[in-house]
Amino acid sequence: MSEHTALQYPITGDSALEPPAEWAELRGKCPVAHVKFVSGDDATLLTRYEDVKATLADPRFTRTSADGDSARMTEQESGGIMESEMANVLPQHGEAHLVWRRQLNKWFTAKRMAALRPGITAMADRLVDEMTAKGDTADLKAAFGFPLPVWVICEILGVPEADRDKFSYWSDTLLSMTRYTQDEIVAAQTEFYQYLAGHLAAKRADPGDDLLSELATGSDMTDAQLIATGQGLLVAGHETTANMIAKMAAMLLADRTRWEALLADPKLIRSAVEESLRMDVNAGFGMVRYIDEEFAVGGAVIEPGTTVVCSMAAANRDEAAFDGAAEMDLARTPNPHLAFGAGAHSCLGQALARTELQVALEVLLRRLPSLELAVAADDLQRVEGLLVGGMAAVPVRWRT
Repeated sequence: MSEHTALQYPITGDSALEPPAEWAELRGKCPVAHVKFVSGDDATLLTRYEDVKATLADPRFTRTSADGDSARMTEQESGGIMESEMANVLPQHGEAHLVWRRQLNKWFTAKRMAALRPGITAMADRLVDEMTAKGDTADLKAAFGFPLPVWVICEILGVPEADRDKFSYWSDTLLSMTRYTQDEIVAAQTEFYQYLAGHLAAKRADPGDDLLSELATGSDMTDAQLIATGQGLLVAGHETTANMIAKMAAMLLADRTRWEALLADPKLIRSAVEESLRMDVNAGFGMVRYIDEEFAVGGAVIEPGTTVVCSMAAANRDEAAFDGAAEMDLARTPNPHLAFGAGAHSCLGQALARTELQVALEVLLRRLPSLELAVAADDLQRVEGLLVGGMAAVPVRWRT
């Protein structure tokens, strides 16, 4: 495979739980590869751990071009979430970006996560109660993986959890690569914006103990920035974690000796969560960076005006960074995976995601020790057409 071979990106494998063979080939022979997005635009793909980490952590580069020259990730002319109004009104780099993050950071500290944990546990138990009351089979994603993080982020933002189906649809349209038309996306984002504008006005009139109330009454953000912040947190706060809960369960149940190991030693839960994040082959599009000056990486020189996509999932399988990288080691430590990115744009809510994943696994092990997949692992189907990766469903069963 040469550097000039144009691969269609994203690259998907035959199985929802196994990596595409191309990842290893690219890491070994062509770590800086020419790819084409579904839009037809050209980009450069990085797959080695060292290169991905260095590029993500480099403060010179941001997600998109200020002049609109970056490659479009979607088939729509708008270019997707990175070119959306939400992304355009929020500061993307430099001191302004750091100031914006600092205003949110205190809501995602380890101390606040510890305070949230009992409530998350209670909600997880309630969801298991509701799931088991209906029988001994379920779609774990729909019944448990999706509603748990939606409830959490709604609590943090102070928005009604009853509107979760609206949030899911609006999020999917914002993350669409091929699933929705441009007209559908525009209509959904208009609704999303108007919903949060009304919610923001209500928070100013009657503030609560939530993030949006605090920002609306105590920050210097513009209304557009406040609405974009709410949109971004709602999308990131439930879409990726909901998918990851389902994917983690699928990985652990695909080889049930893993589940049995956790039942035998629950102290492994934290490291098992980290290893599930590292092993996730269905992580979605990856992180893009717009290179606006000459940049040397992976033994190649990237020219200014290039959109680079960093595949954290491929990098997390790099044997140069992880011994036995292809094997799932539930006790692996340290585990410096890149599932949450690196540098100034690393995931703001990673402490929250870790807490939710740990609680989800703790409760499932405690309440449903006999849990198993109700279909063969090879029959699990991926979510298609979105920038985020996930399972369409995770059918499970248990003994009553």
